[in-house]
Amino acid sequence: MTVPTPAAAELVQRAAGVIAAKHRGDIAGAEELLAAFGSEQAKTLGFYLLADLSLGLLRTHSGQCMDDLVRELSLLVAASAEPTET
Repeated sequence: MTVPTPAAAELVQRAAGVIAAKHRGDIAGAEELLAAFGSEQAKTLGFYLLADLSLGLLRTHSGQCMDDLVRELSLLVAASAEPTET
């Protein structure tokens, strides 16, 4: 698991804030936090580190290896991208 520096930790917290705001229905707050990243590189780093830390936490709690977790996540993403029947 990647351990962020203080500056990177702020990016991770901002990325987590974006997701939390979105899930509580605060779209304006999520957009405001997204705009606060300042650059695409900062946004990418923040969300990458958040994903890395989240997968590490899940790995610790589930006991699964990282490869299995990523495989399962990939399958879920692929399944969610399939068109639904109407």
